[in-house]
Parts: sequence; structure tokens; C-alpha cells
Amino acid sequence: MILANVRAQFTVSDAECVITALAEGDHAREVELRGADALEGLAALLDDPALPDRLETASLSVAPSAALLLYVAVRHRLRVLGIDDVELSDYLAALLLEFGRHQRAYRIAGHDDATYRYLADIVAELARVDGRRAFLLRAHLGNYSLWLSGLFPDYIAARRHRRGAPGLAYFESLGARGFRWAADHRLARDYDLAELYARAADAFGVLRIALNRVSDRLLFPHWHSADRLLRQVKDGAALG
Repeated sequence: MILANVRAQFTVSDAECVITALAEGDHAREVELRGADALEGLAALLDDPALPDRLETASLSVAPSAALLLYVAVRHRLRVLGIDDVELSDYLAALLLEFGRHQRAYRIAGHDDATYRYLADIVAELARVDGRRAFLLRAHLGNYSLWLSGLFPDYIAARRHRRGAPGLAYFESLGARGFRWAADHRLARDYDLAELYARAADAFGVLRIALNRVSDRLLFPHWHSADRLLRQVKDGAALG
């Protein structure tokens, strides 16, 4: 089960990395930031608008951890899109970290034997199970839809052209449905995830766009295509 726990993974080295990146070699600024960190904690520094670019481009003596880099990337892109939700940012970063591990994206849990390559297979399995497995499948439908449509929109576009496969709207529809179904399950309340899943369902399209921007910038920065340009224009227009 994926939890919003990335912020809890930050280390002293991550805090040092944030301060160094924001100070840009200015000793007075570094002293000021260390004072702010001591008084307000790391959270205030993580929301500095300059931080994403500094972490992504600056030459730092201490490299940012994957947890820090992904959280900051997701958090700031969501804020630009109007979603100022720390817990949801944390959850998306946790999703990226967890699904980035070998084969984890295809399983409802780390040690589950079954793998699911297609959303339709998850939906079909949901019709046959109940209890905890049904809850995990519902959440996985949301998570896997967001992982695919968020990080690999160009792959989805290519498959749509070559094979007539579903486009992004299909993933958004099933992903939002999965999160809604998960939110309605009694175990979501037991694990204090019901409200988080509900917010993810309501904002699924915006979450997808935020992850597209992370993917375009960090994962596939040198890929250029008409489909990518059209997607970016269309998403920009949809957001107003």
C-alpha cells in the first residue's frame, strides 16, 4: 500500500542540499536560510519557488535524494496548477518512488504474485474479489492509471496511433473511478486514506498534467513530437 510518507524520508543531508541550493554560494543568504530552517523547519524552504530549478540544475556538493527531488518537483508543479495540498504532493512522490522499483507498478502490493499490465485486467479482477484485495485493486487502478498517463503520455499517444489503443481520456476516467472506489471502501477509512483518495479522484486530470510536466522536464527532456506539443497546448487551454 502506498502512503504519503516521502517527507518522513528526508535526511539531514537533504536539508543541507536545500539550503545550499537556495543560497547559491551567498554566505549571508546561507546563514539566513539556516536560521529559517531552525525556526520554521524544512517545510517553508521546500516551498521556495526557486528551489525546483536550483535542485535540477545547480552543481551541488551534496546531491538531492530521489525522495527530495521528486517531492519538490511534484509539489511545485501542483501549486502552479492551483493545488496547494502537501499530503497529495507527498502521496504522488511516494507513488513515483514506489512504482519506480522493479515490476512494482504491475502489482497491487510489493510481494503480490499477480501482475496487471492493462487497466481492463484490474477492472475484471475487481468483479471477482472482495475484502482487502478489492481495496488494493481499487487503489491500484487509480495509482497505475496515474503512473501511466502521468509519466508516459507520449507512449500512450504512440500506441493510440499505431494500434488504436485508448488515449489519455480513458486513463483519466478509469483512474478517477479507481480512486473513488478506493475512497468508498471501509479500509480506506481504517487507514485514514478516504479523503486523500477522494481528492485524488476529483483532481485526477490536474494530477496527470502535473506529472506530465515532471516527466517532460526530468525524464524525457529531449523528446520532441507533434503529439507532445498538441498535448501541452490542449492541457494549457483546458486549465485556462
